[in-house]
Amino acid sequence: MPAGENPPSSPDTLASLRRKSRPKLEKSRPTQPDLFSTAESAPAPESKKAVILSAAKNPHIPASATVVPVEQERRIYSVRALVADIRQHTESAYSNIWVEGEISNCRPAASGHVYFTLKDGEAQLPIVLFRRQAQLLRFRPQDGLAVLVRGRISVYESRGQLQLIAETMEPRGAGALQLAFEQLKRRLADEGLFDAARKRPLPPFPHCIGVVTSPTGAVIRDIVTVVRRRHARLNLLIYPALMQGTNSPQTVIDGIAWFNAHPDRVDLIVIARGGGSLEDLAAFNDESLARAIAASELPIVSAIGHETDFTIADFVADLRAPTPSAAAELITAAQHRIEDRVHALTTRLQRAVSYSLMQSRQRYARLSADSVLMRLRDSLYRREQHLDDLAYRADSALHRRLRSHTARLTSLTARLQQQAPTARLALTHRRLDRVREALIRIGSHLLDTRRTRLASATTRLHALSPLAVLNRGYALIYAEPTNPGAPHLASEMWDSMSGQPSPGAPPIDSDGWDENISPASNGTLLRNAADVKPGQRIRARLATGTLTATVLETHE
Repeated sequence: MPAGENPPSSPDTLASLRRKSRPKLEKSRPTQPDLFSTAESAPAPESKKAVILSAAKNPHIPASATVVPVEQERRIYSVRALVADIRQHTESAYSNIWVEGEISNCRPAASGHVYFTLKDGEAQLPIVLFRRQAQLLRFRPQDGLAVLVRGRISVYESRGQLQLIAETMEPRGAGALQLAFEQLKRRLADEGLFDAARKRPLPPFPHCIGVVTSPTGAVIRDIVTVVRRRHARLNLLIYPALMQGTNSPQTVIDGIAWFNAHPDRVDLIVIARGGGSLEDLAAFNDESLARAIAASELPIVSAIGHETDFTIADFVADLRAPTPSAAAELITAAQHRIEDRVHALTTRLQRAVSYSLMQSRQRYARLSADSVLMRLRDSLYRREQHLDDLAYRADSALHRRLRSHTARLTSLTARLQQQAPTARLALTHRRLDRVREALIRIGSHLLDTRRTRLASATTRLHALSPLAVLNRGYALIYAEPTNPGAPHLASEMWDSMSGQPSPGAPPIDSDGWDENISPASNGTLLRNAADVKPGQRIRARLATGTLTATVLETHE
């Protein structure tokens, strides 16, 4: 056998082939699924898996070999247990990582937590920043801001969502302090805390100044030096505070609150600190400190850092001083200028007195006896002119009064004459004459009208009288009354002139009938031949006179 070759093995038997092909059963344990695998890549669970020994793949296996099923133990997860197991493995594998991206969909919650999505051009990751960590940030997360987030990967079990629980966060590009400064400055400016209208003037002559600063620093020594040099009687009351560090804003706020609680002790407050870096002055960019300065009842002077240093406290304060020494000079400026002002006023007063004295001396030198007499004469003339003017004004006033009274007397006399009895009696006579004439005219008019109406009625009456018809050749036939004592209608019942019934005549109707006597014996006007009988006497009324006749016969 050549060197390096293995010795030939004994021929395989069916039992040995079965032992080789049978897999070793190990203790079943759950396999950890890939966090980034999909549901399609995970194999479906099966109750049995058959291991097929193909003779084509293994020439040593006889064709008569059988398929041997292999039993495997399966484990069923609940959804909660599976998500919890994944969360534990994920948090242990990604416990402290840094992720860089851009903030989008930022949603600050009422509880103080901040939820947003960190994304780049190809993927996105939900981020949770809890309240405690959010309070430690020096800037506010907002959409579009590029940040660097440190935290741990976890799974939100209620939604099965992968998320990053942030511990700290830093902006990319601008520093966190500068970004926080710009954001806070913009927000407070929008609220009006920087408006000049709300800032109060400083008292010109303060008696005591409250200083919030470190009692051991060089700032307080500079302030004391300037105040003693410019205003020795000004008092300083120092409230010790931390000027750097995380507790610095609260100590300064406490100092402001203490001075506002004792307004009778100080007239204004000075917050003073020396220069430093942006990190050193970060305590004065605190929002709570800015609002405390804005809410102060006493005026506040901000003297923080050097002339090129600006903080939020400088913008909110009533006055910003470039340095603490400049703040002391500004506070004592009015008192320091008093002496210069007094000297200037004294010089102006001396000059005014000297000038007035010089003018008086010049006027006295120009005085003489002639000028004095002339001035006396002019004064007398002016007084006489004034007296004449008064006399003229008095005479004019008297004449005006007389004219006014005369006009009033004339008016009253005219009114009295109008109300005199003789005048009123004459007026009454005139009115009576006018009324009499009017009555005569009206009576004559009425009499003429009545006469005209009477003549017209008489004319119409004659035109309608039956007697007027008789003049045209007609006659009125009356039956002879059967009662010999009855009056004749022609002679007694009608007046030949007026056509009216005679006085005392019995009532007759429009046809001349007596309602109490029959037509045959009434002696009334005949209209029908049947009303008389042959042999009866009738009377005819002509235009002039009457005649009596006897009826011989009647025809209907």
